[in-house]
Amino acid sequence: MNNSPSGAGRIRVALLYGGRSGEHEISLRSAASVMRNLDPERFEIIPVGIDRDGTWHLNDPDLLRQEDAESLRVITGGVPVALPPYNRDGGTALMPLAGGMHRGIDVVFPVMHGPLCEDGAIQGLCELADVPYVGCGVLASAVGMDKDVAKRLVAAAGLPIVPYLALKHGKWGSERGRDDGESLSAWVGEHLGYPAFVKPANMGSSVGIHKVNSPGELAPALDDAFRYDRKVLIERGVDAREIEFALLEQDAPDGEPLVSVAGEIAPSHEFYSYEAKYLDENGAALIIPAALTDEQAATGAELARRIFLCLECEGMARVDLFLDRASNSFYFNEVNTLPGFTAISMYPKLWEASGISYRDLLTRLIELALARHGRSSALVR
Repeated sequence: MNNSPSGAGRIRVALLYGGRSGEHEISLRSAASVMRNLDPERFEIIPVGIDRDGTWHLNDPDLLRQEDAESLRVITGGVPVALPPYNRDGGTALMPLAGGMHRGIDVVFPVMHGPLCEDGAIQGLCELADVPYVGCGVLASAVGMDKDVAKRLVAAAGLPIVPYLALKHGKWGSERGRDDGESLSAWVGEHLGYPAFVKPANMGSSVGIHKVNSPGELAPALDDAFRYDRKVLIERGVDAREIEFALLEQDAPDGEPLVSVAGEIAPSHEFYSYEAKYLDENGAALIIPAALTDEQAATGAELARRIFLCLECEGMARVDLFLDRASNSFYFNEVNTLPGFTAISMYPKLWEASGISYRDLLTRLIELALARHGRSSALVR
């Protein structure tokens, strides 16, 4: 594989981070970890911070090399830039919006989470700009972000999911207005049972998720979840272990992804909430490898592989499963097409435990992006 698409020297990587999502701060931490671990001899990093208003700014690489997570931020005084949808001169460059030099780039590495970041929006922009980018394509990104659509496709493929109800904002407004949601609470009790989980359909990092233990807790949980999304899931609560697998595409003819060892999230909180993930340093234990029997590990890995292929994932994904304690059955929870890359994130840790170092993982992901773009460019348009 030609690892120098610009002809000579290092590969120029536009590292995108920040964004308008509620997961803005998490993105900064992921980007800082990527910055510190990308091979400096092979890659020239061009940090592009996206502020909360959606403006792209060229940032100083040294800002992301800080160890203090609280100091990480998007510097809005940097040169504002854009990624034009077409460059008739060939190649791809970040275009300054306020004077200055164009910055040529070879590949985009989006280290962003949440809506407008990993839901196909950034991926679609990269497709229009004809620039390689790390991770899943537009389709898998959009499907993976919408928990409802992902579950529908997985269920249609005959794979196991936990029973749930998808609720649109307008429908909830009608339920609220009619009897303050009491009919819905009764329906949930009859068909899903309590406890249940309320989740925004298009958020990550457990933002807006609530465990609902009784009918009276449902309406407030839904009101809060609808602050983040126009569609919300109400899902049956299961007494389950949270088992996760990291998947990595192979640049091979058969298209079969690599599957990591299993990891387990063991929260000290009532469930793996945002607070447990990011605010409480003792909020959860990451157990790698998970304590599974050989049969359980093989069954979970095969299910994760089938889900990756079912949802048309490319590059990478983390597939999260539930392992029911009573029935010993696996269920699909969700897929994360741009998983966290912080120093404590499950995705890189699973690969380290499987024999692929953080630095080698980042290199492979960039190589996969370049190879996929090369195959796409060879197609007849």
